[in-house]
Amino acid sequence: MPIAHASGKTGGRHVQHCVRATTAVIAAATVLGLGLRLGQLAQPGFLMGVTEYDDGVYFGDAVRMVHGAVPYRNFVAVHPPGIMLLMAPLAVLSKTIGTAGGLAVARVLTACVGAANVMLLGWLVRHRGALWVAVACGLLAVFPDAVAAAHTLLLEPWLILFCLTGMVAVFDGDALRQGKMLWWGGAAFGFACVIKLWAIVPVLALAALCLRRRRAAVTFGIGVSVGFLVPIIPFAATAPKSFINNVIVAQLSRVDDVRVPTWQRLASMTGLTHADMGSAMVLAVSVTVSILIIFCYARAALIAGHSLSALQWFALTTTVGIVTAFLYPADFYYHYTAFLVPFLAITLAPPIAGVLATKWARRARYTGAGLALVVIAVLTVAQVRNLTTAEHAYNPARAAELVITPGACVLTDTASFTIAANRFVSTVPDCPVLVDAIGTDYSLSHGRNGVTGADQVPAVRQLWAAAFAHAQYVWVSDLNHRRIAWTPLLTTYFRTHFRPVHTPGAPQGLYIRTTEPRP
Repeated sequence: MPIAHASGKTGGRHVQHCVRATTAVIAAATVLGLGLRLGQLAQPGFLMGVTEYDDGVYFGDAVRMVHGAVPYRNFVAVHPPGIMLLMAPLAVLSKTIGTAGGLAVARVLTACVGAANVMLLGWLVRHRGALWVAVACGLLAVFPDAVAAAHTLLLEPWLILFCLTGMVAVFDGDALRQGKMLWWGGAAFGFACVIKLWAIVPVLALAALCLRRRRAAVTFGIGVSVGFLVPIIPFAATAPKSFINNVIVAQLSRVDDVRVPTWQRLASMTGLTHADMGSAMVLAVSVTVSILIIFCYARAALIAGHSLSALQWFALTTTVGIVTAFLYPADFYYHYTAFLVPFLAITLAPPIAGVLATKWARRARYTGAGLALVVIAVLTVAQVRNLTTAEHAYNPARAAELVITPGACVLTDTASFTIAANRFVSTVPDCPVLVDAIGTDYSLSHGRNGVTGADQVPAVRQLWAAAFAHAQYVWVSDLNHRRIAWTPLLTTYFRTHFRPVHTPGAPQGLYIRTTEPRP
């Protein structure tokens, strides 16, 4: 009895020590991730200025909705309504603090969501110990494009939030749960699809895992259906044809004049975005990493006799699915990679942790975790360096207030301009409620934009003609030729009815009407 008692006491202390160490690693990685993401907003102009195109679209859609316009029926939105629902409270708040203030709050919340994702990932893999947690959480905390995706209101951090929430509900350690938690996990994944349809990739991977257990598959499927259909149906019912065309057809049929090179996509997905490497080196690193992953998993399965757990199979298949999907379309943007990182982190954690534990952690249990944290610290320094060298963001608010009267009808190809200037909401009757300029072109022309033939489509020409006819101001960006379907007739109308605003300090690209707008 004394020996058993002593052994139990020692074992208890060991378990507590492991739990404390794992918790400390999760907390440290979360704080690190939060610091890097909020650090971006501390750069001049990043909190209140214009840093993106997409954030104006996502927040602008929510503002239009709370002011009475019906999405998909009164204005084009080429994404599901999830982000509109999440931003609706802030859109209501913007009636008091202004659209610039509302978007600033949304940016801070998105940064916090990015850090919360680090914590959720740590909670998901905590059963594997501090080393796994250090690798997985550290990777998500400092991965370059995962950090960059949280600098403003973009979909990926919120998409990851609901995917990780679903994973925490669905997995109990390395195994799938049973019962109600599968339903809740499915509902979280269903709502993730309402934010961005990409979530269908992990949903399909989980559905495949559930096939061996019929009850589990049914429970998970019902959860996904409820989480997806309940938010979707009210929007789709108001304009079913427009909803399907905007969200599915326009996205799948997108045509662009230039294809993003494969090596640039791989540079983003391997974290080499800011590295001074040529295309050949990026491809070599990507192939090497892929070979090492395959080798480590094959060695574990064939030599050590370790079969992959349900969690590992899920992460691996989802990673492969996402990478494959990212290599297919013509378009690719840096923030896409953020969606890949959590699944990639779980995929990389076993081989990296295995190497660290085998080579350097024979005598000290957490030496490997310490070394992983050192690597993460180096990457953190690189991220901080990127922050300190970032260009200042453009803030048009003060300049716009001098020349644009509140409530005026301002037509722009970049909603972020008018949102940051608190001139997004108009009190002028019949003012266009257009939010997403290029998305509107996509929707009406089956995926074409201003440089790939949208101007040849009658519906697109009619929309832009009507928008210019009612506008009091036109505010264009340097990329307006891609977002506005300029035709010779529209160009002539614009030049004869608008003139540049030459008031000192006026925003660049701002024009004012010289004739009365169409009644």
